[in-house]
Formats: sequence, structure tokens, C-alpha cells
Amino acid sequence: MANKIRVKLILELRSAGMSRNVIASTRRFSRNSVSDVFRIADAKGIAYADIKNLSDQEVYRMFYPDKYAVESMYRNPDYEYVHKELKKVGVTLKLLWSEYKDACKIENAIPMGYTKFCKGYGDHTISNKLTNHLQHKPGIATEVDWSGPTMSYVNRETGEVITVYLFVATLPYSQYSYVEPCLDMKQDTWLRCHIHMYEFFEGVTVRTVCDNLKVGVIHHPKEGDIILNEAYEALGSHYRTAIMPTGVRKPKHYPQNYVIFKKGLRGPTTGARPFVL
Repeated sequence: MANKIRVKLILELRSAGMSRNVIASTRRFSRNSVSDVFRIADAKGIAYADIKNLSDQEVYRMFYPDKYAVESMYRNPDYEYVHKELKKVGVTLKLLWSEYKDACKIENAIPMGYTKFCKGYGDHTISNKLTNHLQHKPGIATEVDWSGPTMSYVNRETGEVITVYLFVATLPYSQYSYVEPCLDMKQDTWLRCHIHMYEFFEGVTVRTVCDNLKVGVIHHPKEGDIILNEAYEALGSHYRTAIMPTGVRKPKHYPQNYVIFKKGLRGPTTGARPFVL
């Protein structure tokens, strides 16, 4: 119940003489939520003195019995653990939600859905002023990069193990992604992957955000104009998208690191064993 209304705190602040607008602005509560608590308190004749010895959970249940009943059905995720795990390379909310569901199954508890799980984490980052949650708008940016881990396949005729590089593109608002395996990371391959990516997404975003790759960026000074190579600049011009490299040595600006996982396991498939085509 990471997003439940802090009823007891609102009543305490009201008893101290604070208005609903002041409470909402200073505590970053929704103004509608504060007004709703005021309304219910007045309707039921409840003052802070009546509930000051009760727990936050008991007061919330007193004001919102139906919501409490529904929210209490679900096992609460450990969002502190989720936030910590998301700092690791290759870990996503989708993966952590799957682990949470598996834990609920073992404990015979009811798991919340993925959307509710993500919203709860978003509320957790806001209420605790955490920094690795980025706000995105739909249709604005596509983030592209080569995935750090590689994959491989076995040539059936020669037995040779051939390395495969993964081009990864993500729409950060929805986390909808396109992944293409490639035999090299040369400029022609890089550009061709972009074309396939736009065809897959059936459209082009306003910005295409990349890392400072040599196949696309010639020079990226701290101040002054960014210089793209001619072919990459031409691609951006043709598709009418602004090619925008991330800031130099700005890890929080980097595209989200999406890699391929074996179902149910934390680690990437790369390096474990090659697959056969």
C-alpha cells in the first residue's frame, strides 16, 4: 500500500491549524486527497484527538474500509529491495515483478499486477526522493545502443562458435523494445538496424538518443556543437528525427540497458552456452 493516503498525518497537520492547500503543497500530497480526508472527517465527526493513539493503518482503515480491504489482499512488495536491485546491470522492473510473483506463489499470497507494482514503485521513489526514476513522455524519444553482453551461435557445418552483437532500441515511456542480433558493429550495420527499428515501431520519435559511439558520433565536446558522422546525420535528416548523443560521462543519461534473459533466471543467456541455428 505504498500509495495510500496519509490520513493520520493530514489530521495532525489540520489540528495544528494548517489549511488543506498548505498541507498539499508542503507535504506533496494530492489536493484532492487532502480535501477527501477533510470531508470524511467532518462527515464522521472525527478529530485528531480521537485517533492520535491509533496506528496509521488503523486510521486509514477507519476512513477507507473498502480500499483497505482490497489493498490488504495483496502481498506488499519490498520496494527498497526493488530500488536497490534496479541499480544492477540488466535488472528490470519486469524481472523483479516476476520474482515477486514467484515469492507470492510460494507463500500462497496474492500478487498485485504489473501495472500496480510499477505504480507502487513510482510512488515509493517520489515519497523517498530517490533519483533513478526518470519521467518520460510517449512518442518523444527512442533510446538506442549496443547491448553490453553478447550472444553466440554454432555454425552446424564447421562447428565454429560465432559471436553475435545485440542492437537494442527502447521507447522509454512504455519500455517497448526492439532487439536485432548482428554479426558486427560496423557503421552500415548500425544504420541498417535503425531502419529496421523504425519499420518495427511503424514510426519515428522526435529524438533518437544514442551513446557516444564511434559509428555515429565524431566529436562530443562539453561545450559547443556535437559532430555526427555524415551517414548518421543523413539518416536522422531523412527520417526527421534529432540524433542526440547522451552527455559525456553522464551514466544517468544512458539508454536503459535491456538484455535477453533465460525465462525465470536473473542472468543473461550470453556466455552460458551458445545456441544452434
